[in-house]
Amino acid sequence: MKRTGFIVAMIVFAILFLVSAGVILGNYHKQRQTAAQFQELEELILTESRIQDQGVTAAEKYAALYEQNHDFIGWLHIDGTRIQYPVMQSQQQPDFYLTHSFDRTDSDSGVPYIAGNCEIDTADNLLIYGHNRKDGSMFADLCRYEQEDFYQSHKTIQFDTRQGFGEYTIIAVFKSTGSPLEQFRYYEFTQAQSPSDFDQYIAECQKKSLYDTGISAAYGDQLITLSTCEYSQIDGRMVVVAKRTAESYISVP
Repeated sequence: MKRTGFIVAMIVFAILFLVSAGVILGNYHKQRQTAAQFQELEELILTESRIQDQGVTAAEKYAALYEQNHDFIGWLHIDGTRIQYPVMQSQQQPDFYLTHSFDRTDSDSGVPYIAGNCEIDTADNLLIYGHNRKDGSMFADLCRYEQEDFYQSHKTIQFDTRQGFGEYTIIAVFKSTGSPLEQFRYYEFTQAQSPSDFDQYIAECQKKSLYDTGISAAYGDQLITLSTCEYSQIDGRMVVVAKRTAESYISVP
């Protein structure tokens, strides 16, 4: 009986091991596949030399991506990080790209996307969401901004849309939550109702900021707010707020 029980236990252990190994290999394959898909998209972007030498517009630079998916809004890049991704928006299904890839197939990684309540052409603040993946992809590098030394070396964000090239300077970095009990609901601010409304948002961001960047913004400035999950608290969020400071031809290599 003891021998039979031992054999059964070993069989169960072997099955569990094989299932676990299968899950790990499956996840690894998905990660590699996702990375390859984004690499293919990056290769479709026109090179910086053509932009400078031939006066290529942002719409022309990203035309191939837009042709593949009209939900494509722009390209986000932070130099020295793994953040270099297309940014999407689906007005009909605002959180669609939380669980879908660029080609609209199911995906655990998703694609960074702009909140459905943002009007691209008129919003004072574009809210961009992305996953914090354990493999360091997507918006995982945003959590590195918790350290001021990292911020000092990565103060600018490149966010191009089909309407133009844009460089943004970081104003504030803070932690928040997605809880409806959160007093400062940064994710609700997309359009200022007045100059004072805008000023209040900036003041709250600076008040919550993990350190003083020495940078502020005034009514009329274009903002982007990058948001991802962070795990030091329940339903935590890491938030990076930046203002547009220049039209630029700096682009992903």
